Parts: sequence; C-alpha cells; structure tokens
Amino acid sequence: MNTHTLSRRSMLGATAGLSALTLAACGTSGPGGGSGGGGGGDSASIWQLSGQPNEDIYQNSIDAFNELDEGTLDVTFFQNDAYKQKIRTAIGAGEAPTIIYGWGGGGLRTYAQESQVEDLTDWLEENSDFKDRFVDSVWNAATVDEKIYALPIGATQPIIMFNNKKVLEDLGAEAPETWEDLMAVVEKANSAGVAPISLAGQSRWTSMMWLEYLLDRIGGAEVFDRIAAGEKDAWLDDSVVEMGRKVEELISENAFAKGFESMAADSNTDQALLWSNKAALMLHGGWTYGSMKSGGGSFVQDGLLGFGPFPTIEGGKGDLENLVGNPCNYLSLSAVASDSEKEVAKSFFLDGMMTDDVAAAFVDSGSVPVIQGQDDSLAASDDAEYLQWVYGAIQEAPAFTQSWDQALQPTAAEELLVNTEQLFLGKVTPEQFAENMNATLEG
Repeated sequence: MNTHTLSRRSMLGATAGLSALTLAACGTSGPGGGSGGGGGGDSASIWQLSGQPNEDIYQNSIDAFNELDEGTLDVTFFQNDAYKQKIRTAIGAGEAPTIIYGWGGGGLRTYAQESQVEDLTDWLEENSDFKDRFVDSVWNAATVDEKIYALPIGATQPIIMFNNKKVLEDLGAEAPETWEDLMAVVEKANSAGVAPISLAGQSRWTSMMWLEYLLDRIGGAEVFDRIAAGEKDAWLDDSVVEMGRKVEELISENAFAKGFESMAADSNTDQALLWSNKAALMLHGGWTYGSMKSGGGSFVQDGLLGFGPFPTIEGGKGDLENLVGNPCNYLSLSAVASDSEKEVAKSFFLDGMMTDDVAAAFVDSGSVPVIQGQDDSLAASDDAEYLQWVYGAIQEAPAFTQSWDQALQPTAAEELLVNTEQLFLGKVTPEQFAENMNATLEG
C-alpha cells in the first residue's frame, strides 16, 4: 500500500458522494447478475471479533444471508488480541477461514505479497455498483500495488478523546483542547482522587494510540508517512523523541489510572472506569461509543459521554483536526479456499456483508458506516450529535493516518507494540525507543 495517510482532498472526494457517511459498510442486495452465487448446499467460513454491539450485527447479517439459499456461512468469534495471533498462525499454516477479517494496511500487504489472499480487482470491476456504494477513501488501505485485496466492512474508526462530562464538571474543568489543558485536568483529577485518564495498557495498542496522536501533533502527519514508506532513519526524527518525552511527562504526573499496565481492553475495564465516574478522560476508538452505549447503563443515553479531538501541542505542526485510526475493517478471500467456498463468500459479499439493514444496524448502535448516502439516517438517529460529529470530523480532517500497527508490516508492528509497552513502563527511554524502531527500517 502506497498511501498511509488520507489527504483532506481524498477524504472530501470520498465523502462528496458519500452524503451521509453512515459508514456502515456496504450492502443492499448487490448488483443484479454479479458474479457470486454459491450453491445452496455449499458452505464457507469466517472469523470475526467478539464484543457488542458489533457481534450481534455481524451474527444477524450472517443469519440473514444463510436464509437466502446461496450457501451457508459459518462464523466463529474471537476476542481482539486472541484473534490477531490466531489468524496469523492460521494463514501461515494454510488453514485460514474462507473469509479473512482484518484491518488492511501492512498486514494485508504481506498477505498479498505472499499470495495468501485473492486479488479482487477484476471481481470488483464486474460488480462496480457494489464497489460504488462505499466511500472512496476506504479503498486506500485495501489496495496493494494498485490491486484491491480486501473489501470494507463495518464502521469508520477514528480514535477519539472521550470524556465524562459529570467528572469534568465536578473538577471545574473542560474537555482539553491544548496540552496545557490536558495537564490541568490531570492535576485536578489527581487532587480529587479520580483517575485522570483511563487506559488499558496491557493491550499495548491502546497505549500506541497516544503515540499516534502525540507524533502527529508534534511533527505533523508527514513524519509517520515517511516511517510507513520505509525512509532511512525516519524513526530518528526529533518529533519521535519529543513524543516519548510527552509520555514520560504523563507517567511522571500519574496521568493514567492506577494499575493501567495490567488492564486489558478486551475486558472493557477502561470503558467502565469512564462510565462509572471513576475517570475523566479516555482516548479510544470510535467503536467504543457503541459498547459504552450497550454496556454502560444509561451513561450514554443520559448525555454524560463527551467527545472531541486530541489536544494540540504548542509549537507542534499537527492540526487539531488531524485524525488517526482506521477507515474501517476489511474482509479478504483466502487464496487456499476451494472454488465452492469462494463462490459462497462472494455471494455473501454482495448479498449479506453490508446490506441496507446492516448499515442501519450500525447507525442504531452509534456507529458511522462506510456506505454513501446516510445523511438522513444519521440525522434521525438517537445518537445524531455523536454520529454527525464523527461524520463532520472525517470530512474536515486535513489528514487521517491509519493506525500504526495496521499500516506497518507485521514484524515491525510487533516490534512497535513491544517498544510501546516498554516506553509506558519506563523501561526504555525516548531515545532508545526511536533507535529500536529505526532498526526495523534497516536491512
């Protein structure tokens, strides 16, 4: 994949026809006469992530497809961290499910280069109506060397600075827009005996979100562009070291919840701290809005969940409106699947994966799907304020940088997660972090 950061122009072009980016992921009943059509007796398999509300949405979409007599799709759900390990092992052993759920980017590039997933470019040309339903920008992370190896599914996933409005009000603070504002919240929260920032640090990628925004706000999106492109010594940019120093400042000021290093995102403990009034802030993916809505009692429904951009840093080059995260999730077709399995999978892509009902379910859950023409649905939603804010943020973002562990090749991504954990535990210095990561560019 050649592009890891989406320019404002590409975002606006993507959303020009996107009208109301309920970015749910595509669907309706697919173009008539498209190539798909597995027989009613054939079957295929898919692995997806567990956790509500998305698990029910995906299960319902598969159940509905299985009623169409176009084949049977069998689904198995895994927790996020377990899935990432299991799918890599299965693909490497030639035992992957028919449909491979992923994030595009560097991992997809590796699978494509090793001929482990199918090139879907020609199939999409044959089913152009299907392809045109999606927001243009989602195809960047699905593309390797100008060929498309994955299809978008689900909702857009920017990383968002969430806040507990009640806690901030009790502290006499507001949602931070600058680094100074953020550190003021940290000081007030600690004085009041409340966790300033909830963080599930054991999962590592949750801590990485802080690095992504810090580097953007300090050096601009261009720094990671150079890293993702593999430019020599790109990790030795001064902005990377300064990023690490900001992490040291956060740690020294006890900015993160006590015991953050042993909290796992899969348990939703970090979200629980926020909705139970035990934390002021949480930097997390947009998908957590839906899980907080479904699992946090009346916290979301009572209007207590706040949201906004990551703060700016004085003297930094990054724009307040720059985003990091993932355009959406993706489905690829295993190259080792049988012809009959592939036909069932293609039928599911057209007639089950991102139908209008699936898109509507994402909107109802509090997510913005990756399908064009969703303005009315977003405006009519009980979560209209949040959904329209996300939709507007995506349209206005000068840059939308893909999550680092997805943009990088798998080996470099694992080294990143290891060093991120070490940095947050104080076991490597900012300079050591930069040197260690720069070694992944060499040789």
